[in-house]
Amino acid sequence: MRAETQNTVAEIEKSLELLAQRLNWETAEYRLEEFNARVEDPNLWDDAEAAQKLMRERQNLVDAIDTYKGIKQDLADNIELIELGEMEEDQEVITDAEEALKALKVSAAEKELEALLDGEADSNDTFLEINSGAGGTESCDWASMLARMYVRWAEKKGYKVELQSESAGEEAGIKSAAYKISGHNAYGWLKSESGVHRLVRISPFDSAAKRHTSFCSVWVYPVVDDNIEIDVNPADIRIDTYRSSGAGGQHVNTTDSAVRITHHPTGIVVTSSEKSQHQNRDIAMKALKSRLYQMELDRRNAAINEAHENKGDAGWGSQIRSYVLQPYQMVKDLRTSHETSDTKGVLDGDLDGFMAATLALNVAGKSRSEAQGE
Repeated sequence: MRAETQNTVAEIEKSLELLAQRLNWETAEYRLEEFNARVEDPNLWDDAEAAQKLMRERQNLVDAIDTYKGIKQDLADNIELIELGEMEEDQEVITDAEEALKALKVSAAEKELEALLDGEADSNDTFLEINSGAGGTESCDWASMLARMYVRWAEKKGYKVELQSESAGEEAGIKSAAYKISGHNAYGWLKSESGVHRLVRISPFDSAAKRHTSFCSVWVYPVVDDNIEIDVNPADIRIDTYRSSGAGGQHVNTTDSAVRITHHPTGIVVTSSEKSQHQNRDIAMKALKSRLYQMELDRRNAAINEAHENKGDAGWGSQIRSYVLQPYQMVKDLRTSHETSDTKGVLDGDLDGFMAATLALNVAGKSRSEAQGE
């Protein structure tokens, strides 16, 4: 076996080792048997919410076990094919198996990163808020571009996207928008997107075709499970009702009624737009509890706390990522130095490379300043 192929095999084995550790492989199948026994309980669906949570946990474990076994089997099969090809001096078989190993290395690395999403709320659904910053109409248009980018990313992941609220810009774009994104590890992936995003381009709103710089802030926080108790004093909140509408989209739900809840002690404001005021209040209260829960996570998690502190105001000097469309094409994350010239792909939702780089940085325990120093 060639040295390059041996290195590829070693990388896959490292990924398998990490997957086994995260999965706690020695007890995984016993835990699955316990889940299966609980699923067969005839009283399971007496509590539909608890049953749904149990089924999600079971499916996550099944998926993790299948992933580990699949990678391990594919590795063994391709090694066997290479050895067989070498014995029979069949270069075509060897080449095909080596190419399969290269693809398996990429897939195993992706699964390894997903396995690192083991934070307290990483597997939860998430809320995502976008707010325009310095730049006026340009910034509002940039906010709508970011909203489209994240909706496209979520669609590619197979996630469900619900528009919670939207405020239109005076001339174009949006001043702000809030989404609920539902799917396994939605918060774990998107949490790295919290911060200020900077756009440099020739403005379509400038008759002189000059270059403009715009800023928007993005904030991501998890949807908390109902079994997590967050006490909210009714005297600390104000509930307002109003009419609201947004452009929506093929995969985004939007309606014409809304509820706004203001939490006075923290200044947190959340909104929801659904078909009934009762539904609005319920969703907005969950969003408020999620924000309060995120604050608690921030206090306990220094890395997340640093990320939010560094988010700052949506203006110069506080951005986490720059999107340059003119005079050259480049998207660069200032925390990890990960970059790409495929600006169109990024704005169409190809964000996994940036998210993976930030996730790996967090796992390495490096702060933003340390990463920038390197």
